[in-house]
Amino acid sequence: MPASPIRKLVPYADEAKRQGKKIYHLNIGQPDIETPRPMIDAVRHADIKVLEYSHSAGFPSYREKLVDYYKRNNIEVTADDMLITTGGSEAISFGLYSCLDAGDEIIIPEPFYANYNGFAIAGDVNVKAIPSSVENNFALPPISEFEKMITPKTKAVMICNPNNPTGYLYAKEEIQALRDLVLKHDLFLFADEVYREFCYDDRTHHSVLEEEGIDEHAVLIDSVSKRYSACGARVGALVSRNKDVISTAMKFAQARLSPPTFAQIAAEASLDLPSDYFDEVKHEYVARRDLLVDALSQIDGVICPRPGGAFYTTVRLPVDDADKFCQWMLESFSLDNQTVMMAPASGFYATPDMGHDEVRIAYVLEKDELRQATECLARGLEEYPGRKE
Repeated sequence: MPASPIRKLVPYADEAKRQGKKIYHLNIGQPDIETPRPMIDAVRHADIKVLEYSHSAGFPSYREKLVDYYKRNNIEVTADDMLITTGGSEAISFGLYSCLDAGDEIIIPEPFYANYNGFAIAGDVNVKAIPSSVENNFALPPISEFEKMITPKTKAVMICNPNNPTGYLYAKEEIQALRDLVLKHDLFLFADEVYREFCYDDRTHHSVLEEEGIDEHAVLIDSVSKRYSACGARVGALVSRNKDVISTAMKFAQARLSPPTFAQIAAEASLDLPSDYFDEVKHEYVARRDLLVDALSQIDGVICPRPGGAFYTTVRLPVDDADKFCQWMLESFSLDNQTVMMAPASGFYATPDMGHDEVRIAYVLEKDELRQATECLARGLEEYPGRKE
């Protein structure tokens, strides 16, 4: 199993904290937005005498309410088209292991969420990566590049939309190009859509499940973690109209018995939030994005795309090795006893030597802290011994 690029530098951060340094955590997508109070209250006021197993597919009442949620997002599904999972991570693993056998291949544009690679390795599934580029904001690579990668062992394509770690928001036309590809070659199309609500600049999200004709091919991954700033709840969903996919995934769901009860109570309560809940949240993230991108773009040698969604950006830095630089920032640098923790982007690539001068930055801090963090980063780049001119 590969080490997490998001968490592998934690020992260095812990040591920096023991030395009294303040660390600005830009390495992990842990929002500082308060979890909605109705979710917390629903758990606090739950009248439970026995903490029983839930249904292996999740609370029927929660799945029925999710049907209405998806309908509001132009996705028509039934409660039988979904399984509630222990986080989006479990939905990824259930989906992969239900649809691919050992030795099969999945094509994923890189950089990609590092755990796709981890779960694929655990299931002896081979990831075939197609590089996207910071120069064009990490747009979807040409479909011709996908077709070059397809072999008899290829069974699926996976995307994250909006993307983690780049923040790229796939356009409707790009989703339709993928639809045509999977239909032509009879592949599954996995879409991780956990950041669906976080789309900016008057752009909208287009789900793979909005496309007609791919009911047997489309598998959606979802989660409440980032949507409602409830990462510790560990509640996700696997959604597909393909009955064989859901029935096969149910075997994995039964093996782990059930998703967590209290977390499902909180997640179900989230669906009663007012329709304008995300307006203020999105406004805050746009302000943070603009502050970060504008500040980083003024640093010599830095290339920072402006993300169209989620709350990440993958940034090219003028350094010899981003892994070394991120560790150096924690071990050897401070500005007024402050420093920054970032995720080296090499861990978001499957291709060796890719992303060696890039980092993923999560703009999940409030604006004053984000401003301080960018000042630390700018000064660190000035002082870093391995800076490239």
